[in-house]
Formats: sequence, structure tokens, C-alpha cells
Amino acid sequence: MTTALKDYLVFVGRCARETIRGDWRYFLWMSALTGVCLLGLNAYCKQFVIGLSVTGMNDQVSWGLYIANFTFLVGMAAAAVMIVVPVYIYKDETLHDIVILGELLAVAVIIMCLLFVTVDLGRPDRFWHIIPGIGKFNWPISMLSWDVIVLNVYLALNAHICGYLVYMVYCKRKPTPMFYIPFVFIAIIWAFSIHTVTAFLYVGLGGRPYWNSAIIAPRFLASAFTAGPGFLILTLQVIRRVSAYKITDKAIFMLRSIVQVSMIINVFLLFCELFKEFYTDSAHVASAKYLYFGLHGHYGLVPWIWTAMALDTAALILLVLPQSRSLKYLNLACVLAIVGIWIEKGMGLIIPAFVPSPLGEMVEYFPTRNEWLVCAGIWAFGMLVYTLFLKMTLPVLTGDIAADSPNGA
Repeated sequence: MTTALKDYLVFVGRCARETIRGDWRYFLWMSALTGVCLLGLNAYCKQFVIGLSVTGMNDQVSWGLYIANFTFLVGMAAAAVMIVVPVYIYKDETLHDIVILGELLAVAVIIMCLLFVTVDLGRPDRFWHIIPGIGKFNWPISMLSWDVIVLNVYLALNAHICGYLVYMVYCKRKPTPMFYIPFVFIAIIWAFSIHTVTAFLYVGLGGRPYWNSAIIAPRFLASAFTAGPGFLILTLQVIRRVSAYKITDKAIFMLRSIVQVSMIINVFLLFCELFKEFYTDSAHVASAKYLYFGLHGHYGLVPWIWTAMALDTAALILLVLPQSRSLKYLNLACVLAIVGIWIEKGMGLIIPAFVPSPLGEMVEYFPTRNEWLVCAGIWAFGMLVYTLFLKMTLPVLTGDIAADSPNGA
């Protein structure tokens, strides 16, 4: 075993030991997340044994809460680019200290995305059918194969960048640009691609008129660049409260500017979509009518979408008012925006495309308790993974763990 490999294994071991250290708040948080993960795992085991009949999905509505969460989380992962671009392209050092934290979030979120796709498969053991060389990948014909590629490559890019930079901090060496800068710029382009390809996955389905709009991809990106940095604003405040890592208000309020502009664009694009749907009043507007006003006595999604629009509007008003320069109001705006976009990009985007069906059937979809438990379990697992990433990384960034420090530090 080479000396370099031994040093790296020591680094990994020291970081791993940090995950079993902490005060009562840390262990309470991790225990709560583990408990929710186990509830979700139990619910998924039930689904695996019985089948997708334990969900609210059916022959007419074949995508539901799982794909809704997947769509939302792809945007959360892509939003890491909004931190990387100012630092690496415009050389703005304001967000320099939180770049790694944003990319770690992207890694955790992509893992969640892959889990949501897995639980949506009726037979996940048949996943091998799309593995190149073993099954039939159908690339480049299938948009699904493109989605598989961009998600996994984005995961690998962010994992490499974070791992390399953190290890260099640990070794107290200046990172070699050729080992990470090219990957940073590829990741910037790739961040836009993951959400764009996901949008094309829907837009390309000609039998679903509700998705056949060129504005879907820009809307995806605008909402992603609102919810992702908004979530990071909340996370950074928790990090600086419970750790010694310094995060300035200036960095948080720069993220606020990103959220503010993105939210304005998101609401504007939503207005454009509503105009396109309802002004012409064509036969293809049935799904939009069902979503916003109900159709033929079916109103399942109406409360969802109007709640989302109310939350988005309230968040927009808070963000454009001077009061959002106060952390209290900024946090409220971020929570409202995240929840509103989650509903809008989930229940408000995925489900309506299936109602009515191409044959005109009105079959509504309502998530079952089992679906909610599986989703809660995946969200808890993602938060658990992100917490572990932070627990291993922050001591290195603060200098508490370094190659020349005592091994027990």
C-alpha cells in the first residue's frame, strides 16, 4: 500500500469518526431521522412485496408522488450552480466559503432523486435492463436514458470536486487547478442539463398536451434557482449556529438576491403559461381546467394548486419588500417559496397531465399513506446523508482536523 493511499485512508477514517461525536442535539436529530428512515423502509418493503397497488397510482395515472418529488429535487440539485458561477466565473469571493456546502447538498439531493426513481419502479430488480452492455440502454433515442446519464454524471462530478477540495484543505496544500477547475466548469453546464433533460422527458410525450410547452424547461430552471438557494439559506443559518464554521450575513443576503430574481422570473413564467392555456380555450386545455378549476365534478388538485399560488405570491411579495433584508422575514419567504414550488412542480405539474386520460377518462389520483411514508423516509435519508457530509467536512474546513494535527483531534 502506497504512502499516499495510507494518508487518504487515515483522512477518511478521521472524518468518519466525527460522525459519532456530537452533543445531545446532534444525536436527537440523527435518531429522529433514522426513525423516519425506518418507517419509510418498512412502507417500501410492504410496497415491494404487494406491489404498486398500495399506492394511489393506476393504469391512467402512472406517475404520482414519487416522480413529483424527483422533479422537485432535480431542481434542488441543479441550484448548486448558482453558488458556483459567481465564485468561479465572476471571481466573487462572497460565496467562496459556502461553495462546498452547496455541492455537498447537490450530492445528497441526487442520491434522493435516484431513490425516488427506484421506489417508483414496480420491479426495481429489473433495473439492469437499462445498464449499458448488459441490457438495452436505448441511447440516444430514449430521453429516459439521457436523464440516467446526466444525473449520474452530475453526482460523480460534484462528489469528485468536494472530495478533492476537502482533502486538499486537510493536507494544507493548494489544490492543483487541473484536477478540479475543468470539472467545475463541466458541472456548471451539467447543472443546467439535468433539469433541462428532465423537462424534455415530459415535453417529449406528445400524448400529454399539458406538458407540450417550450416554456417547461425555463420554468423548471427558474423554480430550481429559487427553491435550491432558498433551502441553502435556511441550512447555512443552522450550520453557523451549531458549528464553528463562519458564514457571513453578506453571503446569505447574496443568496437572497438570487432567490429574489429567480422568484420574479418563476412567477412571470407561470403567468405566461396560464395565458397560453386559458386565452385560446382549445381542446387541449382540459388538464389545466382540471388543475385550476376542476372538471366534470372532479376537484382533487384545485386546493393544491391554489395553495401553491398563494404561497408563491406571498413569498414574492416578501422578497421584493425591504423587510426581507431581515433574516426573520427572509426565512419565512424561503419556507413559503420552497413549499409553494414543491406543490407547483409536483402535484401541479405531474398529476394534471394524466387527467383526463388520452381516452377522456376522469380518474383522479390521491397519494396513499404508504406513499407518504416512503417519501418521508427518502427525505429523512437525504437529510441524514447531508448531515453526515457536513459533520465530516466542517471540522476539516475549520482546521480542527488536519494532516499535521493530533490523530485524535
